[in-house]
Amino acid sequence: MTPLRRTIAVALVALVGVAFAQFPERDLTYVISFNAGGESDITARLQQPHLEDILGVNVSIVNRPGGGGAVAWSENQRSTNPDGYTIVGVNLPHIVTQPMERTDTGFEADNFELVMWFQFTPNALLVRNDSPFQTLDELIAYAKENPGSVTLGGSGSNTANHIAVLQLEQLADIDLTYVPFTGTGPTVPALLGGHVTGLMSYSPMAVLQQDQVRTLAIASADRVSFLPDAPTFVEQGIDIVSGAHRGVAAPPGTPDDVVAALADAFEEASQRIAAEQEEMGFVMLNVRGDEADALIDEVSEEYAAILETLQ
Repeated sequence: MTPLRRTIAVALVALVGVAFAQFPERDLTYVISFNAGGESDITARLQQPHLEDILGVNVSIVNRPGGGGAVAWSENQRSTNPDGYTIVGVNLPHIVTQPMERTDTGFEADNFELVMWFQFTPNALLVRNDSPFQTLDELIAYAKENPGSVTLGGSGSNTANHIAVLQLEQLADIDLTYVPFTGTGPTVPALLGGHVTGLMSYSPMAVLQQDQVRTLAIASADRVSFLPDAPTFVEQGIDIVSGAHRGVAAPPGTPDDVVAALADAFEEASQRIAAEQEEMGFVMLNVRGDEADALIDEVSEEYAAILETLQ
């Protein structure tokens, strides 16, 4: 074989190898932008063994809290190697409200390579079981008489929890003190330890901690099956219907076929754990492709209007 033909043959072999390379060929890192113990972390750890089974590689969960998720999300968008081997959990409305309220987030809502949205959790207002507040009306009445004395913990700033507290202040004409934490996980010990009056949390914490907390209101349009005795804000005269969507994204520029492979894996993993998660208070979704981007646009419009009324 002549040197020229040998060179061509080597090149063709290399091209065939590239063309038929399968994703993934090595282990994945799944970054969670909040502390361990919160809804994002719980979900990722339920997904993990199924993702490993489906993809055939190890999947490492890494918690990288900070800035209400902004630390991990900005790292995702600064990635110089968008190959899909490092992915990040993403949350709505967080990824749209933070850039609306701050100029230094380090990320943009429309710059994620979305894989899919796989769940939703309504906001839930929680107090300890031994709290003097038996109802939302009682908490509101106390807050009117004692402005700023009611402290409500929540996950991050400019997040679903935070904005729901701001809405409650406006709609009930009260002054509350919001205490941001680096995820849902640390909020529960703070409540049980008496460090805050209550939490603006999410439905799974209302379910998982129901032996120790009382749900004063849930931010769903109607009562939910997993908390049938929990009244909604709406039925108590406070028009708050809100919560958090959770999903996963790859760095900008990740190839479409890699995103599709990840979406297929997450879709199957979500189906496998759906019954377990629904019992825990998660509402399961399957939103991918153009619909995933459209959900960002929809939530952006919704929260831009909410934030405008809160100015």
